[in-house]
Amino acid sequence: MKDFFKMLLAVICGLLLFFFITVFIAGGAFSAMGAAASGDKKAVLPRSGVLAVDMSAFVLDEQTNSNGFTLSTAPTMPAVGILQAVRAIGIAAEDPGVKGIFLKTDGNASSIAAVEEFRKAITDFRKSGKPVIAYIENPTTSGYWLASAADKVYMTEYQGSTITMNGVSLQTVFLKDLLDKLGVNVQLIRHGKFKSAGEMFTRNASSEENTLQYQTMVNSFWGVIRKDIAEARGLTEEAVDAVIDNLELCSPEDFLTTHMADDILTRQELKEKICAIAVKENFEDVGFMRMADYAAVKVTPNFKAKNKIAVIYAAGDIVDGNGFQGISGDRFAGIIDKVRKDDNVKAVVLRVNSGGGSVLASEKIKHELDLLAEEKPLVASFGDYAASGGYWISNNCNMIYSDATTLTGSIGVFAMVPEFSKTTRKVLGVNVQSVSSNKHGDMFGLMRPFDQSEYNYMLKSIEAVYEKFITTVSEGREIDKDKVDDMGQGRVWTGSDAIGLGLVDEIGTLSDAIDYAAVSTGFDLAELQIAEYPAPLTTFQQMMMMLNGTPDEGEFVKAQVLKMSRPQVIARMPYEITVLN
Repeated sequence: MKDFFKMLLAVICGLLLFFFITVFIAGGAFSAMGAAASGDKKAVLPRSGVLAVDMSAFVLDEQTNSNGFTLSTAPTMPAVGILQAVRAIGIAAEDPGVKGIFLKTDGNASSIAAVEEFRKAITDFRKSGKPVIAYIENPTTSGYWLASAADKVYMTEYQGSTITMNGVSLQTVFLKDLLDKLGVNVQLIRHGKFKSAGEMFTRNASSEENTLQYQTMVNSFWGVIRKDIAEARGLTEEAVDAVIDNLELCSPEDFLTTHMADDILTRQELKEKICAIAVKENFEDVGFMRMADYAAVKVTPNFKAKNKIAVIYAAGDIVDGNGFQGISGDRFAGIIDKVRKDDNVKAVVLRVNSGGGSVLASEKIKHELDLLAEEKPLVASFGDYAASGGYWISNNCNMIYSDATTLTGSIGVFAMVPEFSKTTRKVLGVNVQSVSSNKHGDMFGLMRPFDQSEYNYMLKSIEAVYEKFITTVSEGREIDKDKVDDMGQGRVWTGSDAIGLGLVDEIGTLSDAIDYAAVSTGFDLAELQIAEYPAPLTTFQQMMMMLNGTPDEGEFVKAQVLKMSRPQVIARMPYEITVLN
């Protein structure tokens, strides 16, 4: 009886401790939520001035589930959706209050595809006749690429610049030697000689096919960047290559002598240039409109429009389940079904930024997209990645736009199963013994390598999925199946290469895809509301996510009640029995 009361007291103390911790966390979260809400007011823009685009002050991104709410007191860099950023630049071109753009590209943290789309928006802005000047202190390849879209490129006069304009490079890490030391054996089963995702675990150097694939990718990336820079600066592509290959850009003066910049300025001289844009005598009178603020104020949904274009952002890994991280199969299938049944949605743009993931989840999502495409125009827009599962779900769209720097294709399948028998026995000094009801009961126990029949079993599954993959692409893109197999094999292509293979239809941006979708509806774009999915989580929903992993208030309350009413009375065996599925 004494032990019973000890256990009861321990349970009560545990419940009370849990209760106070929950209240403490929730109180802090609500306080932060209130502070976030009070600071959530839209910025007030000057009536006239210069649009300041400082790439170190924000990051171009897909639409995210974040609205800036965080329990952390550390400052965070705001994310501006690529669609919102591009639309903001377009609005600024027509806004009489915006006299021009001051572009500072140092500290750029945005992806290469986002920079490509934003650069095009800057180039289109110049057609308005308004000036764009770029100022650089620490040039990088992507930063200079963006800056070269300006009318004038200025360098800092001050010495000490960190210049990292050396072209495009990819690095890969191989772990086989380390894993061998640890006794870990990674069993790779794949179809596709270019399907290299598992090579880092099974090799100590790149395969010949993977080296070729990566070299082709970086050459394609650099070809896009070099061409844009050459055209913008009035140079030949050979001249740009020579400047980079000969390491001619060591100082700000080198940019001037190689015609990569127009002038070298002190801070005071830069202020005078900005004053000239704003048509002001004194720098103190110049009104600056920060890019993130301008986008937040000016880019608003057209709620008056009844008819919509839905933009569905498929960003992240494709995963099973109904979670809120990545592209969860059940959740996205539900979103697509909801969009399909919405009579006000007249066309859909699927923005893909995914390197793939679960085949099962991909199949669920594609099934719903195929149903949608039977009823409404469905256009794809590829961002940084639309590869493997990302390409699987989208290849049947009516039209596919891709950035030139998008990585796509990767039509291949693989599985990896590690086994730790040497690790446990030789490294840890632990022996593991399995007892199974059937011959292969411990096949996935990770404590022994596959035998030949088990390997063949896995390979049969991989081959079946690969066959389904190439059939899906063949039917979706209307390409002969043998040709799909030939350019598949897990090989990754850039968007500029993929267009010649028929994997995509046009090199274009998310805005281009939306324009095409609008034409498909028969309505003018100005008459349509752009509705984005998944909807960003509210501040309260984000708090729910942090506390319980779900943004649903009802589910949160039920989970807390369940936890409070389930004390852990433990009846425990003296050893573990694991049932292997």
